Amino acid sequence: MAAPGSNPFSMAPHKALESIGRTLNQQYERWQPKARYKYSLDPTVDEVKKLCTTCRKYAKSERVLFHYNGHGVPKPTPNGEIWLFNKSYTQYIPLPISDLDSWLKTPSIYVFDCSAAGLIISAFIQLQDYSSSSSGAPTRDCILLAACEAHETLPQSAEFPADVFTSCLTTPIKMALRWFCTRSLLHESFDYSLIDRIPGRQTDRKTLLGELNWIFTAVTDTIAWNVLPHDLFQRLFRQDLLVASLFRNFLLAERIMRSANCSPISYPMLPPTHQHHMWDAWDMAAEICLSQLPSLVEDPNVEFQPSPFFTEQLTAFEVWLDHGSEHKKPPEQLPIVLQVLLSQCHRFRALVLLGRFLDMGPWAVELALSVGIFPYVLKLLQTTTPELRQILVFIWTKILALDKSCQVDLVKDGGHAYFIRFLDSVEAYPEQRAMAAFVLAVIVDGHRRGQETCIEAGLIHVCLKHLQCSSPNEAQTEPLFLQWICLCLGKLWEDFSEAQLLGLQADASATLAPLLSEPQPEVRAAAVFALGTALDIGFDTSRDGHGDEDCDDDDKVKAEASIIKNLLNVVSDGSPLVRAEVAVALSRFAFGHNKHLKSVAAAYWKPQSGSVLTSLPSFAVKGSSSGYTTPTHYMPHGSIVPSPIAPLLRVGNDSQPAIRDGRVSTSSPLATSGIMHGSPLSDDSSLHSDSGAPNDSGSNGVLHHSRRKPLDNALYSQCVLAMCNLAKDPSPRVASLGRRVLSVIGIEQVVAKSVKPAGASARLGESAASSSLAGLARSSSWFELNGGAHLPLTFRTPPVSPPRPSYLTKMRRVCSLEFRPHLINSPDSGLADPLLASAGPSGASERSLLPQSMIYNWSCGHFSKPLLTATDDSEDLIARREESEKLALDHIVKCKHSSVSKLHNQIASWDTKFETGTKTALLQPFSPVVIASDENERIRVWNYEEATLLNSFSNHDYPDKGVSKLCLVNEFDENMLLVASNDGNIRIWKDYSSKGQQKLVTAFASIQGHKPGAHGVNAVVDWQQQSGYLFSSGDISSIMAWDLDKEQLVNTISLPQESSISALAVSQVHGGQFAAGFVDGYVRLYDIRTPEMLVTETRPHTQRVERVVGIGFQPGLEPAKIVSASQAGNIQFLDMRSAKNTYLTIDAHRGSLTALAVHRHAPLIASGSAKQLIKVFNLEGDPLGTIRYYPTFMAQKIGSVSCLTFHPYQVLLAAGAADSCVSIYAEEISPPR
Repeated sequence: MAAPGSNPFSMAPHKALESIGRTLNQQYERWQPKARYKYSLDPTVDEVKKLCTTCRKYAKSERVLFHYNGHGVPKPTPNGEIWLFNKSYTQYIPLPISDLDSWLKTPSIYVFDCSAAGLIISAFIQLQDYSSSSSGAPTRDCILLAACEAHETLPQSAEFPADVFTSCLTTPIKMALRWFCTRSLLHESFDYSLIDRIPGRQTDRKTLLGELNWIFTAVTDTIAWNVLPHDLFQRLFRQDLLVASLFRNFLLAERIMRSANCSPISYPMLPPTHQHHMWDAWDMAAEICLSQLPSLVEDPNVEFQPSPFFTEQLTAFEVWLDHGSEHKKPPEQLPIVLQVLLSQCHRFRALVLLGRFLDMGPWAVELALSVGIFPYVLKLLQTTTPELRQILVFIWTKILALDKSCQVDLVKDGGHAYFIRFLDSVEAYPEQRAMAAFVLAVIVDGHRRGQETCIEAGLIHVCLKHLQCSSPNEAQTEPLFLQWICLCLGKLWEDFSEAQLLGLQADASATLAPLLSEPQPEVRAAAVFALGTALDIGFDTSRDGHGDEDCDDDDKVKAEASIIKNLLNVVSDGSPLVRAEVAVALSRFAFGHNKHLKSVAAAYWKPQSGSVLTSLPSFAVKGSSSGYTTPTHYMPHGSIVPSPIAPLLRVGNDSQPAIRDGRVSTSSPLATSGIMHGSPLSDDSSLHSDSGAPNDSGSNGVLHHSRRKPLDNALYSQCVLAMCNLAKDPSPRVASLGRRVLSVIGIEQVVAKSVKPAGASARLGESAASSSLAGLARSSSWFELNGGAHLPLTFRTPPVSPPRPSYLTKMRRVCSLEFRPHLINSPDSGLADPLLASAGPSGASERSLLPQSMIYNWSCGHFSKPLLTATDDSEDLIARREESEKLALDHIVKCKHSSVSKLHNQIASWDTKFETGTKTALLQPFSPVVIASDENERIRVWNYEEATLLNSFSNHDYPDKGVSKLCLVNEFDENMLLVASNDGNIRIWKDYSSKGQQKLVTAFASIQGHKPGAHGVNAVVDWQQQSGYLFSSGDISSIMAWDLDKEQLVNTISLPQESSISALAVSQVHGGQFAAGFVDGYVRLYDIRTPEMLVTETRPHTQRVERVVGIGFQPGLEPAKIVSASQAGNIQFLDMRSAKNTYLTIDAHRGSLTALAVHRHAPLIASGSAKQLIKVFNLEGDPLGTIRYYPTFMAQKIGSVSCLTFHPYQVLLAAGAADSCVSIYAEEISPPR
């Protein structure tokens, strides 16, 4: 019958029909003005067919809308036929839905406004089922909207227009207001004709009609998003503007027509929405707007007051943010927040709230993307409003941390320029600029178009500029910012030679080099990553041929050499994170310079006739008949080497490589048994040494036909050495990377077990039987670690925060690097065999054999964690720490005032089952737990109150064993166990007291470069919690001070010649102070805070020059009071400040003193002897008792004492003996807990 807005009774019948069609046409044009519309009035079957086929022809693959207004014809038939006319309008002709479908094809949308329209839907569903089951064709993309169910008739009341369904779909605002007025308090006083005269345009949100339309859109969107499944919501409300408008209006039709007992239905089916509580919000907003309507119509100049709807909804969202979480119902206002972004007045607040929401986690980002946030925030990148910049960068950071694929649209819309401008703006906070750098890194990550556009926009220069201005003399730049600029640069020129060239011209490696000594391991690792990807090694897929044209550039060679030198400086960094990146970078280099490195490597492993080293098979060159060993030690830091051998070992100095007849000389001037055989020494003396330079003509010297210009040979030999060291790294992950690198240059491992760790001594005396040759051990560990290059790794990194005094926060960093072993179907291609065979142009297959960097993926994890809420220590952690501190203080007071008269009641005894006896033990401060280790580095953890074994594990599986010391890191918190091995390797474990749960937090070689000719280092190590320093030394000519928070070597204290340390103790009171006892009987006091380090020295043990076996600071606050014990058996009490240092001597044992323990707070010291006894003294030197026997019935003698340790806060002594027994002694039988 009629379309709303026209009264057909006022004109002739055919005119009325024309007017109805035209009005409907106009109403649709409002929703989708660009579409083409045709109306067909009272048509015949042929006309409809012609209409459908031409529409489809014009629409091509777009959606076609078919609107059937079936008033005045019979109801559809149960078979789903609709009625049309014959030519002369004398009879009705049925048209089956299947015909219609075959003409209109797909995608299509049908609107059926007639009684019993549900019949058509059922027929259509049957047709769909039939066609998909018979032909197996995919279901077609058809959407149907029908005015009522199969058994219903359209409402006949005067309250509604006849085509109420069509009216709701095409003029929803008028219908909604009209229907609302009849039900509201307005209905008596309100003039309905005003509804047709609402001022304004639908598209202008500052007018009444625009505001109403906007609120209506927000309400219906919200109802749909909250009620529909997400995929259906995407399909109906987010893919096509016309479909979305029709469905929003369909929700209104359902609400209005259900009040007249009519249920509109759709295909796909929607859940009922007519009672959703958001309709109340619409009613309220409509009422507020309608109450202004009369005055606005009377006087067009009256100012229109916007509705409070959006402000209130944002407040509701804010309330949800304060109390909601992932496990609660999602915030239903999310679609409204999206609508609010369209208006300038609420935009800032909406963006801030949206940012807070996205920060709640990846689930929140997914919800927001499912609402359709993407196009809105993409469009906002075109705005120039300064106050929106920070929050927009934050929102994009959150989106890209979850979904990298947005990079394509960002580049397409030129969004990258927004972030480059922000990165370059100095007024923004560095943390926020770090986010911009992150966004840019994601844009260029593996995306050539992104790389090209960012280079055109000058990103390389922007990044380098900000790295240069953050020079060390200025205030510390935000580490996160430095880290992300490096990662962004690295991703920018990764496998993109044009960018690498630009970086080279801008001298990028010189800008990045200073960052390799930054205090944060993340920054150092990111800088290594950027340097590594700057190496052009022929992976650029966009080039044709090999791109040799720039390969001959001397500049390029120089740049590569400087990059490699920089990398070699950090090959022994304290952080596994950094060393892993060095290994990855060196593998790229090894790939590019394969032939040269191979020839150098082959020369290294030539049989050395008189060399002792041949007895240690640890690596073998591929294809050679037997295995020869690596050079045993490599000294990367020229600066650390003590003076006597410095000239021999300074690495990276530009002295001429020793080359004779194009062959590499790989021998060393230390002809003494060739210990340093093959070290990167390139001075002339090496030519005249007699340790046998390989002179046979078979030596494949430098291969001149390689397409790469070779670098300096000395550099190649340093690289090979560095690679060998990485393959023996104490961190299993780094070692497996190192072995991958070696395999690239043709060296396979031939030891069944891994080789001994870097920095280990070659125990030349021992036979190599332990490492029996077991064929080529293929390493599959890398694939278990990172599961192939394509899997996203979910890493988490703690935000970089200033370290809390005397508490190591960042040690959590490394253990967050745990990898989940992904299940990989592809068999591990092992140690890169094909690499060596294929000389053709490098393809993706070869690429996949190289280990992949992890710092980038791992760093990305930082941004998917909440950044706005403080995720620092949780309450209970702080509470626990305070409780521990209080407990410790109580005990300290007790200890200080304790007058211990005897200490020989054994309260517990534990047979550790160690074959070689207990080497070292440690008592936990706040639980009755003792930790012990033996020479083979088995670590066992035992509860002495319950007499139960809590855990037992091996510190590592390298053949070289020997433990030096156990220490606790962060004893007031979740403490970690620091295990120092004899070779100076440090490993830190967490969760070590739960069975099988121990995790390696970090590992590094604390001793680097030791005396030539020395067998083993016999490391002596101690850890000082207040300063965060770990001091380590031994049979080397210096003491190394490591900052564990920075995981960095911060100081090297050189020792007098020919002296080495045999005992080391740190002060528990004065941070930075420690005492060392020497092999020659000297005792020296050091303070790392003073410029000259050494405070004072004395030689108390004079009667027989014996090594100092134990040393310790006396309890109390006095800084220089020390107890020292020598192997001869005398214990000296020293006051290092006075001229006559020694003020008390106890002759405790006659020779063979093996252990000394000084209590931290109680006036107690204990000494143990190899002659099976322990003596306890007070600080006045009075003996408090001797322990000789186990308190058993047979009174068996105790074993030879190997270690003694006091409980830090109680009067308890643990003693370990050579017979693998650990006993704990107290003054009473039951100790106070």
